[in-house]
Amino acid sequence: MINFWSVILYKLLIFDWDGTIIDSAARIISSMQAAARDLSLGELTDDAVRNIIGLGLPEAIRELIPFVTDEQIQQMRERYGHYYLGVDTTPTHLFVGAQQSLERMHSKGIRMAVATGKSRRGLDRVFNDTGLGYIFETSRCADETTSKPDPHMLEEILAETGVKASEALMIGDTEFDLDMGRRAGMDVIAVSYGAHHVDRLMKYDPVLLVHHFPELEAWIESRYILEERV
Repeated sequence: MINFWSVILYKLLIFDWDGTIIDSAARIISSMQAAARDLSLGELTDDAVRNIIGLGLPEAIRELIPFVTDEQIQQMRERYGHYYLGVDTTPTHLFVGAQQSLERMHSKGIRMAVATGKSRRGLDRVFNDTGLGYIFETSRCADETTSKPDPHMLEEILAETGVKASEALMIGDTEFDLDMGRRAGMDVIAVSYGAHHVDRLMKYDPVLLVHHFPELEAWIESRYILEERV
C-alpha cells in the first residue's frame, strides 16, 4: 500500500499589505502631500513619500518632516486620513493575480496573516472593500503595536498563532518589512513591484525575489514536498 505525505516547510505566511498585495502608493503619496500642504509643512516629493511607505504613520511623518511637533503629527494624521479614506480618489487596486492566488492558497489550508503599517481603521476598510479579510487568520496594524522595522508585531502574531519564527515567512516590498522579518528570526520574501528598489531589498537576503504575485503561489506550493512511502 502506498501512503502519501507532505512536508510543510512554512506553517504561516505573513504579508505586508500596501505595495505587496495592493497597489496604493500613488494614493498614499498624493494624500500625504495634500496633508502637508494643508498644514503649511512644505512640499513633499514623490520619492520622499515612497521611501517611508510601510512605516507607521507617526514614524513616517517624523521621517518626512524632521522639525514636526507632536501637535502637528496629530494634525497630519487627521488630514492624511481625511484624504486617503475620503477625499482622494486616486485609484488603488489589487496587484494582478493577488486575489486569485490568495483565495487558492486559503482553500488549500495555507495559514496567512497580515502585518502592516496601516491603521486598524484603514486595514478593516480595505478588508471590507476587497472582500479578502476572511483569508487572514489574524493581523497587526501599526497603531496597535510597535511600527516596523521593530519585530514586535510579528512576535505578537507568532504568539497568537502558536507558530515558531523558523516556521513563518514574512513577505513584503520594503526594507522595513524584510528588516522586521529578519529581526524576528524569519525567512523573508521580497516583491520587486512595490515601493522600494530591489537593491535595497536584496541586502536582507530574501529566500525569493518575486516579480509577479502568482510566482509566490507557485513557490509556496513547491514547499509542500510530496513524497511516497510503501
